[in-house]
Amino acid sequence: MTQEMMQDKVLNLMSELGALHEGHFLLSSGLHSDKYFQCARILQFPELARELGAAMAGFFPGAGYDLVVSPALGGILIGHEVARALGRRFVFTERKDGRMMIRRGFEIAEGEKVVIAEDVVTRGTSLLEVASVVEAAGGKVVGLTSIIDRTSGEVELPLPLQSLARVSVRTWAAEACPLCQAGKELVKPGSRGN
Repeated sequence: MTQEMMQDKVLNLMSELGALHEGHFLLSSGLHSDKYFQCARILQFPELARELGAAMAGFFPGAGYDLVVSPALGGILIGHEVARALGRRFVFTERKDGRMMIRRGFEIAEGEKVVIAEDVVTRGTSLLEVASVVEAAGGKVVGLTSIIDRTSGEVELPLPLQSLARVSVRTWAAEACPLCQAGKELVKPGSRGN
């Protein structure tokens, strides 16, 4: 399946399964937006999760990867499916006291080559936090992937972000948000800090 066909499929699934919401949202990145992608609505179906994970794993042919790491909570399901498709181990990071870290007895060995998988990337904050955790543990980040890339190419990441769908969605800082100025109710659907 071509990249364009996969993008169309992902965006159609988002629409069909009620995973694309419109309103006034506080994103995990801290930005405000009139659109929110709830990938969990797709990933609740194991066969769809497996298919998307395999497509994301396809960005990384060969055997140059030891481990897939994702941030909790949104990246866990898709990260696991990417790891399954690559035939590699999977661990996740999570926040404790506002700081991203490895917990639950997970370890990253010195020199392990890591693919970081995420559901949606807006500013890359979680990806960069996970990359820091991986490198602090002695791992080496060799790939970044997501279901949805909504960065509009405006975010500097240490490696190219390989995504199933790239979308251009408006975002605003809180002080410049026209939806706030219009008095529209703000909804916080993300998982950061919760």
